[in-house]
Amino acid sequence: MKMHFCIPVSQQRPDALGGRYVLYSVYLDGFLFCKVRYSQLHRWDEQLRRVFGNCLPPFPPKYYLAMTTAMAEERRDQLERYLQNVTADPRVTRSDVFSEFLTLVQLHTLNITIQNAELAVFLPDGRSIKVEGLTSDTAERVLEVMAHKLGLQPELVGYFGLFLIRCFPEGKLSVVKKLADFELPYTSLQSSEMENCKIGLRKWYLDPALDTMLMDCRAAGDLLYMQAVQDIEKEWMKPTQAQREELKALQKKENQTKFLELSQEVRHYGYVQLDPCTCNHPEPGCGAQLSIGNNEISCCITLPNGQIQDIAFQMSRVKCWQVTFLGTLLDTDGPQRTLNQNLELRFQYSEDSCQQWFVIYTKQAFFLSSCLKKMISERMTKLTEQSPEMQIEVPEQGRSKKHPGKPSQKDYFNFLRKGKMKRSEGDYVWDTLTEEGL
Repeated sequence: MKMHFCIPVSQQRPDALGGRYVLYSVYLDGFLFCKVRYSQLHRWDEQLRRVFGNCLPPFPPKYYLAMTTAMAEERRDQLERYLQNVTADPRVTRSDVFSEFLTLVQLHTLNITIQNAELAVFLPDGRSIKVEGLTSDTAERVLEVMAHKLGLQPELVGYFGLFLIRCFPEGKLSVVKKLADFELPYTSLQSSEMENCKIGLRKWYLDPALDTMLMDCRAAGDLLYMQAVQDIEKEWMKPTQAQREELKALQKKENQTKFLELSQEVRHYGYVQLDPCTCNHPEPGCGAQLSIGNNEISCCITLPNGQIQDIAFQMSRVKCWQVTFLGTLLDTDGPQRTLNQNLELRFQYSEDSCQQWFVIYTKQAFFLSSCLKKMISERMTKLTEQSPEMQIEVPEQGRSKKHPGKPSQKDYFNFLRKGKMKRSEGDYVWDTLTEEGL
C-alpha cells in the first residue's frame, strides 16, 4: 500500500547563476521529511530506472520554457503522485539506490553531517538502550542493532518497529508515528517540533493471535510482557477488577507466561489507543476515545449530553478511508514542520445494506491510517496462508513474502484496495483505501 507522502507547498529560490529554482517540501505521515529540487528527484528516477526499468511510475516531464503558475501546480501534483506510487513497490523501497538517496536528502534538509552519534531507544518498561552508530543510520538499521542487543531472533525483528513517542509530565504517552524503514531516527528527533519526544521500541502488529509466533523467543516474550504491563498502567487495556488482581499477582510472582496468557483475554489487549479526539457520530461534536486492533476500530463516544456509547467498527465492513488536511498551505520557511493541525480521517462503513461516512478529527490521523493499513495487510496475509491456491506478493511484518496461486477479484476488492492521493477544493486528501481501478 502507498505511503502518506505529499508536497503541500513549493517555494521559488534564487540560484547561484542569478536564475530561480523551485524547492519542494516533502512530508511523510504529516511531518517534514525533506526539501528537494526537481533536478534531484529527476536524477534519482534515472538511477531507479537503471535498476528497475520501465516498471516505475511515470516521472513528470521537463519544461524547457518558463513555467506558468498552472504548470508549476501541475508539476507539484505530479511529483506527489510519483512519490506515492514509487514507494508502493516493496522491491524499490528495499533497494540501496532508494534508501541512499533518501538518506542524503534527509540529512541535507536539516544540515546534519554524517558523523558518529548515540541514540537512546526506549523500551516499554521505561529503560533505554544506547545505540552507537551514525547520524545516517536508518530505522531499519537501528532496529537490527536493538534486536541484536536484546537477543531477539532475526526472523522476528519484523514484528517490532521504532516509533516516535511523546511523553507528558502526568505520565501519559502518545504514539505519534511509526518510523518507516528508510527514515533516520536521529533526524526525526531533530525535525520534530513536539516537546518531550523520544524513539521507542514497540511491537508492530495488531492481530493478538500473532503472539504465538513470538513466544518461543525469550527476548520477544520479554518485550510483549513489558508492553502489556505498560498498556495496563496507561489504561490502554481494560481488565476487569478480577483480571486486574490476578494480573498483579502474576506480575509479583514474575510469571510472564501466565501473565501474557491472561492478558490475551483482557479487553483491548494489543490495541493501539489514540489521544482523545472528536467525531461526527452519532451526532457532530462528540468526544471519542479510539482503540485500534484485532480487526476493529473500538470507539468510546461521549455525547454532548454526557452519555457514553461504545461502538465497534469491524474492518471487514470498512469500504474505504481517506485522510484530509483541512487548512491553509504551510509556509515552511517558518517554524511549523508538521501537518498535524486540522486533520480528519473519514471512512465509509457498510452495515445492514446501508453505507455511511464517519469522520474522526484527530492529530493522529496519519498514524490511525497506518494502523488500518496494517490490519488489512495482516488479514490478507492470513487469507493467503489459508488459501494455497492464491499467489500474491504481500508485505509481511516489514518483509515481502510470496504465496503460490492466484487471488480472485473478490479477494482483491476486500483486501488489496488501491490507494491514491488527490487535491480537492484547496484541501489535501489522501485516499488511502479504495476499490477504484480493480
